[in-house]
Amino acid sequence: MSAPSRPPVVRVEPLGVTFEAPDTLSLLEAAGFANVRLPRSCRNGTCRTCLCRVIEGTVSYRIEWPGVSREEKAEGFILPCVAVAETDLVIEVPDAEAI
Repeated sequence: MSAPSRPPVVRVEPLGVTFEAPDTLSLLEAAGFANVRLPRSCRNGTCRTCLCRVIEGTVSYRIEWPGVSREEKAEGFILPCVAVAETDLVIEVPDAEAI
């Protein structure tokens, strides 16, 4: 019998804090439960307030076409309000705050 797998861990830079991001929560929701405030507004992938960059790791999306251009995706940009961690992540969010 294999050991249960742990949820991915997300590190927020330059803040330097980490939190677990189970696949049942968006990155924004998981951050909130861990007392990390990421920029946000609409929470449905349209306003782009939460746009940030993945430095390491991969995400999937809860919606078919999040409001990120192909070019932005290629540069690593994501919308944490509708993104789910598939692996451990390092994300760059200059305006993140520990609360």
